Amino acid sequence: MGTRATGAAGHGAHLALALLLLPGPWLAAGVPGAPPLFNVSLDAAPEQRWLPMLQHYDPDFVRAAVAEVIGDRVPQWVLGVIGEVVSKVESFLPQPFTDEIRGICNFLNLSLADGILVNLAYEASAFCTSIVAQDAQGHIYHGRNLDYNFGNILRKMTVDVQFLKNGQVAYTGTTFVGYVGLWTGQSPHKFTVSGDERDKGWWWENVIAAISLGHSPISWLIRKTLSDSENFEAAVYTLAKTPLIADVYYIVGGTLPREGVVITRNRGGPADIWPLDPLNGAWFRVETNYDHWKPVPEWDDRRTPAIKALNATGQAHISLEALFQVLSVFPVYNNYTIYTTVMSAAQPDKYVTRIRSQS
Repeated sequence: MGTRATGAAGHGAHLALALLLLPGPWLAAGVPGAPPLFNVSLDAAPEQRWLPMLQHYDPDFVRAAVAEVIGDRVPQWVLGVIGEVVSKVESFLPQPFTDEIRGICNFLNLSLADGILVNLAYEASAFCTSIVAQDAQGHIYHGRNLDYNFGNILRKMTVDVQFLKNGQVAYTGTTFVGYVGLWTGQSPHKFTVSGDERDKGWWWENVIAAISLGHSPISWLIRKTLSDSENFEAAVYTLAKTPLIADVYYIVGGTLPREGVVITRNRGGPADIWPLDPLNGAWFRVETNYDHWKPVPEWDDRRTPAIKALNATGQAHISLEALFQVLSVFPVYNNYTIYTTVMSAAQPDKYVTRIRSQS
């Protein structure tokens, strides 16, 4: 996701997760640290999965954060309507996510309606920058900035999560405390995924679509794909075809040469599939929050600086370290950037997220 560089405050669903990379020059002084790392056991009952992590946070702080996000993102007239609808149709909402939210709400003494509202509110506010690239040896690298409002709060609520099955890491991701979806994640030795908002419609319409049509929230589909898809091709198919509550850009990286793609999504299916084409010089793809075949607005051009930085780096020199530096160029990195993640599914231990300070 990327941020709106001026006037219109950049928002971005914020996801950050890091399996610590060995210290290198790019982690020198001035680079903020990694978010806390927690395990979430998928073998536990959904209502119980997040409780070990929640015990590390002040419930009053989390409740206040939820209230602020809802108060800012949800018009007052919508609150009552959505809350009533959620209470009536909660049994139709996707599992296990709804039960996970229920467990979080019980722990925090929040209503289920508020828990679902804050999870869905993030769905519509994800302004980000994502890059997938292939080096000269055919290695795939994937990086992203996640930009969002409420930075002072969300930087304190960003967590890395290892999702465990049978005691083994099934997939990893970064999220906010109380938010069960993922905007950034990795299935080890299979693929990486990030999501960038494609701004279409008022978000409460998305809530209604999710409830009435059974469509998937954007970040919930990323998590389901990380859990279920066996390889890059299967992940791309699922992310391209599954009905969603909102338009989005899914950026996917694999483990083999040419396994990189930007999927431009309508709610019902793909609007465009934009793969890497390194044989014809297209060794990277940059996606912010605008259709790649259209010009970006002058007031929010993160695309051009990112492309210039990538071209200056060159395919022979691209790496996770170099990608982090590209994502640190203004305005790709800006006052709304919550975190930067770089990852490569073929090297899952190199997954790194860094919480960013205001530029």
